[in-house]
Amino acid sequence: MHQEELVFVGICDLAGLVRGKAFPAVELDQRLSQGMGMTGSNIMISAFGTIFSSPFGTKGDLVMKPDPTTGVLVPFDGAAAERFYIGDLQELDGAPWSCCPRDFLRRGLAALEHEAGLRLKGAFEQEFVHLGIEDRPGDAYSLSSFRRQGIFGESVVGALRAAGITPDSFLPEYAPRQFEVTVKPTYGMRIADEAVITREILRAVAERSGHRVTLAPVMAPDGVGSGTHIHFSLWDKDGKPASRDVAGPYGISARMAPFVAGVLHHLPALTAVTAPSVASYYRLQPDRWAPVWAFLGSQDRGAALRVAPLFQGAEDRADRQFNIEFRVGDATACPYMALGAIVHAGLDGIRKNMALPAELPDFWQMPETARAEAGVRTLPRSLDDALDLLEATDAAKDWFGEPLLSAYLEFKRSEIRALDALEPSDICDRYAAIY
Repeated sequence: MHQEELVFVGICDLAGLVRGKAFPAVELDQRLSQGMGMTGSNIMISAFGTIFSSPFGTKGDLVMKPDPTTGVLVPFDGAAAERFYIGDLQELDGAPWSCCPRDFLRRGLAALEHEAGLRLKGAFEQEFVHLGIEDRPGDAYSLSSFRRQGIFGESVVGALRAAGITPDSFLPEYAPRQFEVTVKPTYGMRIADEAVITREILRAVAERSGHRVTLAPVMAPDGVGSGTHIHFSLWDKDGKPASRDVAGPYGISARMAPFVAGVLHHLPALTAVTAPSVASYYRLQPDRWAPVWAFLGSQDRGAALRVAPLFQGAEDRADRQFNIEFRVGDATACPYMALGAIVHAGLDGIRKNMALPAELPDFWQMPETARAEAGVRTLPRSLDDALDLLEATDAAKDWFGEPLLSAYLEFKRSEIRALDALEPSDICDRYAAIY
């Protein structure tokens, strides 16, 4: 039977899933130039595949335009190659559509560079559960767990490199059958592009191995979750690091401090974008190795914002390696929306010259009254609460623009309603089956 190669182009939508269309590979040049048709209501397809609510209705046309820099071509022995592009959503005249997730991030990055002369460098760390291997007790972080995944890790690392991404590490994690994959940092839009590509490579390698992975926040309401951690630093227009000053609070430079302060200030509202599923809040609970307080800490994995460590032997590269880790995220978030929210919040801190709070003593030894006096707030305990905080954040109206903010709130609230009658365990199962 004659076969013809196809190329997929998709958007990473508000549910954090890649949806789109395929076309014959012989038409690649034409499609890169002209794009493919799309309608606005497609952005409202829920994680569960249903449009529960849409402000766009059935009218209107958009263009899904592949970004040539996002092209992925990874061959697999005995199976179809993984070949796709990530696209932008545009109006018919080529203008960015107001609800395009990639443009949300792009606008923030452009404003950061224009107003502050700074570029963002960073990377996503992705935890996931490998459903195709045996669960054995006592295997957290173990060589035994690493061994049982066979060549899956090697295949993922090879596929990432073939996709143009530089792998960093692959490791067994704390929860049963849980692993983590990390990649080297890069700049700007490419940070989120590589997060999307990494997730799809994980799924692609598992699929071609006859297995499945899930990147859902939790497998069970009382279980250890899988997070998506976002590392970031700031660099000037000359390519020099601008994040570290050993004399600054937490070692953070005067240029970066207001950016971090802005993220910290808005963090409870940001969870509506970075941890945007009902199941996300089963993970964000005490004693789950996940943040429940909005505070900045040095080398503290319970902190929402963590100053990452500098290791011995890297002193000459310390300024270049210094970064902050945002730990309140998971893979139900669209990487463009999550990173865009961080950038917009940080830029708000720069515009308002926000100051970092005083360095805390040992946070975990502080009574709650002392934490409150220090201005430390708890993170939302539900998606509903997080969405209310986001809606009440005046600055967010400027970050998103009214069409995107309204659509996002409607999208997520309809997701909550769709799950309202289910038990927490059933909700976890729904997300685990999809992500």
